[in-house]
Formats: sequence, structure tokens, C-alpha cells
Amino acid sequence: MTAPSDPHPDPVPEAAAEPSAGARARRFWSVRRIPAAVLAAVLLGGAGLLLYDVAAVRAGRTAMAWRRSLAHQLETRPLDDPWVLAAAALAALIGLWLLLLALTPGLRGVLPMLRTYPDVRAGLDREAVALVLRDRAMEVSGVQSVRVRAGRAKVAVRAVSHFRALDDVRADLENALAAGVGELALAHPPAVRVRVARPRRKG
Repeated sequence: MTAPSDPHPDPVPEAAAEPSAGARARRFWSVRRIPAAVLAAVLLGGAGLLLYDVAAVRAGRTAMAWRRSLAHQLETRPLDDPWVLAAAALAALIGLWLLLLALTPGLRGVLPMLRTYPDVRAGLDREAVALVLRDRAMEVSGVQSVRVRAGRAKVAVRAVSHFRALDDVRADLENALAAGVGELALAHPPAVRVRVARPRRKG
């Protein structure tokens, strides 16, 4: 005897829903602790030194020599002076560098993976990608040694084959590496460039 069907079944929880494959995988942003710490230390030191000198002048002491010299230079040097132009160019370059750090993600060594779930992010280090593809390449018959360099958009593979035709080894390597890249589930799979050569003769 079958149990009567429930006319009001429980709703399926969201966690059991089908995974979403449409989430966009973005690059990871670098925290950039070292530039931030250096900039904060420089600003803090400069502001503290200037505040101390201003407080000393207010207390009746003479200003420090560097501030008197800086005030004299700013008062006497024209705007088209080479030193003034060089200082302005340096300040502009530092500002552009800080803007570049603020607007770019950094972490070029981490390749983002496909996002199966919107709230889960994962990435692979480029060295790990190169190691995995190197192992896949060493499984190809005829390959003696392999060097793999993984970039953000391209993987360069240099293999040495001691037997079999080079074209056959290259074709097998391209197929094996294409399958290996597909198994890594990267959000932006890099293109694979394969070069195969014979080992160098000794002597």
C-alpha cells in the first residue's frame, strides 16, 4: 500500500538547487600591504616632523634648518627652474603609480577558476598550473624532458624528444596539454604553444 501524496510538499532548500555556472570569474585583487605601509610611514613621518617643528616655533624656538632652506628655495626659485620641474615630474609619477596600484587588481600569478557557485571563488597559482601540465606532458611517449612556463593568456612548452617523429610527439603533446588545461577548469583557459626538439649532441 502506497502512502498518500502530500498536497503541499516542502520547498527545495536553496543549497540543494542546481549550481549556477553564469557567475563571472574576476581576477583576484592584491592587498598591496608593502606599498600601503611604505606610503603610510612616509606620510606619518613627514607630518609628525612638520607638526613638531611648527609646535617648536610656536613655543619660541627657531625653525629647523631644512624648513628654512625649503621655504627659501620655494620663495626664490622660479617655476621653470629645472629642479622645480623635476620635483613636479617625480610627484606626478608617484601619483600615477599610486593610481595604477589602486585601479589594477594585481596578483598576476593567480589564475581564476570557473565559478560554479556565485559565493565561492577559487584560483590556481601559475606555478601549480605549469607543474600539472609538465606532468601531463611527461606522460607522452617519446618525451625526454619538458619545460613549461604558464602565463595569464599563454602556456609555453618546450619539450625534448629522443625518439619518435617530432610531428607525432608535438601532436600528442598538444592533445594531452589541451585536455590538461580543460581539466583545470580555468575561467580563461590559456593558449598552449608547443615546441619540440631533439636533444643536443654532446661533444
